[in-house]
Amino acid sequence: MSEPSSAGPDGLRTGLRRRHMTMLAIGGAIGAGLFVGSGSVIGTAGPAAVISYAAAGLLVLCVMRALGEMVVARPVAGSLAEYSRMAMGPFAGFTIGWIYWYLYVILVGAEAVAGAAILSSWIDLPQWVLSAGLLILMTSVNLVSVKSFGEFEFWFASIKVVAIVLFLVIGAAWVFGLWPDADAGFHNLTAFGGFAPNGVTGIFSAIVVVMFAFGGTEIVTVAAAESKEPGKAVASATNNVLWRVGLFYVASIFLVVTILPWNDAQVLKSPFVTALDHMGVPAAGTIMEVVILTAVLSVLNSAIYVSSRMLYVLTRDGDAPAALVKVNKRGVPARAVLLGTVAAWGAVIASYISPDQVFTFLVNSIGVVLAFVYIAIMFSQIRLRARLAREDPAALTYRMWGYPYISWFVIIAIFAVFIAMATNPAQRNQLLASTVSLLAVAALYPLRKRFGSRAPVREVEVLHH
Repeated sequence: MSEPSSAGPDGLRTGLRRRHMTMLAIGGAIGAGLFVGSGSVIGTAGPAAVISYAAAGLLVLCVMRALGEMVVARPVAGSLAEYSRMAMGPFAGFTIGWIYWYLYVILVGAEAVAGAAILSSWIDLPQWVLSAGLLILMTSVNLVSVKSFGEFEFWFASIKVVAIVLFLVIGAAWVFGLWPDADAGFHNLTAFGGFAPNGVTGIFSAIVVVMFAFGGTEIVTVAAAESKEPGKAVASATNNVLWRVGLFYVASIFLVVTILPWNDAQVLKSPFVTALDHMGVPAAGTIMEVVILTAVLSVLNSAIYVSSRMLYVLTRDGDAPAALVKVNKRGVPARAVLLGTVAAWGAVIASYISPDQVFTFLVNSIGVVLAFVYIAIMFSQIRLRARLAREDPAALTYRMWGYPYISWFVIIAIFAVFIAMATNPAQRNQLLASTVSLLAVAALYPLRKRFGSRAPVREVEVLHH
């Protein structure tokens, strides 16, 4: 019999174990974007897409390391907003918390729509019914307990890992001539315009897209406060990000562009299915549809969890109505879970009423929100590291590399990404829509005094110069 979850901070239960946390981090790194979205990256950078994935992965790894430093030193629920509040004040905590909540609420709706589109080829029901079914299913999982959420995510992530490992084994066998009828060798890496057919510009433009494909790796730090050993769990998960990125992303994309010509139209549309078909794997399309559906359900599950915990911490800090802070007898902030699901319905409805305008704007409006959050994480780490070094150096058992130089480099690199997006007509609308959503959230701050909790559960000390 498994041991019961113990009480955690502010009524949350510490029901997540280290295996849950490890798979949360792995699952966060492998989304449907790897299986589908990688085609556009290959089309932009050619075989040099492997460099784009490696560079973006290193950037996100630095963000994770910085966030991990703060979580290990001061594990709290809703860490992203909380560290912004500690470092830069209540306005920063309010803005980052709400924009991050908005990101995951819209993502819940978008993933429900994507999952329904896959299911519609198997089940003869209207897509809105299938979207509703997926929302109800994953909301129910999150309402049961944090352990229920963790168990589902553990198995979802396991399926994704098995799929990637099998692809790597089969792909490597093909490349090295160990697969039946294999066209072995590495000639496809340079045969069609060279390794970087679109030059350095193509590599950098692809980095813009790839950086957001890694969104979700930070979920493990949000969940840290509900794990039994938050410090060890986060340190372990963060340390393993590098090999996950290298193995799952860089290696798999390397195999795709080695097995097939990078400019093949089918590669650009569905790279993994095309590669498996080319190698003669039976039912490749169906297999990948199952894997992609699993990835969608994984993101849907995690997005509901993250949005509820972020809303919970906003309530706890007085940035949202006090009634939402209530947890049920299983330690789940049920009202926060349900509100996020109800809000996600707005995106689902928009996808059917106005798919080309409202829904497109909503999806674009979260496109670079994660980059705004990354910047806030780095600024928070720079300030809180200095404070901890003065006041509690013993807490710094897990440190950011090359402080403060690498921290500042990451900030500059993300702003360089923004500049690249602003000069690229294909990405400019996404940058503009996300900026509008950030400004809209910031403009709501004056409403905090009227509608927020009059007596926050606790006050967080602000770091002053």
